[in-house]
Amino acid sequence: MRQETPAPAPAHARDTDVVDAVVIGRNEGQRLIDCLTSLRGAVRNIVYVDSGSSDGSVAAARAAGAHIVELDPSRPFTAARARNAGLAALPVDNPAPYVQMIDGDCSLQPGWIAAARAFLDDRPDVAVACGRRRERYPQASIYNRMCDWEWDTPIGAAESCGGDALMRRAALDAAGSYDAALIAGEEPELCLRLRHSGWKIRRLDAEMTAHDADMHSMGQWWQR
Repeated sequence: MRQETPAPAPAHARDTDVVDAVVIGRNEGQRLIDCLTSLRGAVRNIVYVDSGSSDGSVAAARAAGAHIVELDPSRPFTAARARNAGLAALPVDNPAPYVQMIDGDCSLQPGWIAAARAFLDDRPDVAVACGRRRERYPQASIYNRMCDWEWDTPIGAAESCGGDALMRRAALDAAGSYDAALIAGEEPELCLRLRHSGWKIRRLDAEMTAHDADMHSMGQWWQR
């Protein structure tokens, strides 16, 4: 039985002053531009964290109005490190209570921020709200299709989220954010700590993001 469907967002939930966004990426090209475009008007501040791109991503993100953080290449790049750097770059004066974490190869679905924010407003015990991430081109390859199947997790109480989620900033700060020592699996580990601290994770019956895996070989799937 499906549940955790967010109620229609009230008018005040469309205000952008309570949500910031952290985008991470490397050589995402047009996918990054699409990601930043989808965030425009939905959040207050956008921080883009770049992990050594060579395709002009930094210039494109700057042109789109994002605040840029370029990671030092002398240390290994990880998603956890990038996410933490993005969080650290958000304004400390009058911080937004919510932050949308999103990967640079994803685009935000219209209405997601308002619906997820309204849900978190009504549920002070929930630290993380995630929704349905869909593969943009599932028909392009079996590997894209397998990604789309992977994203389709049960609605309701969840043990963890993926890279895209609306998070309560106070809960993130209290947990110490992501474990930068992890090469992968940073979201399940963070969510485990949040749940042990009494917070809840919920997946909503709502469209959240469109992802572009762009995978066409077993090698790409294996590397992923």
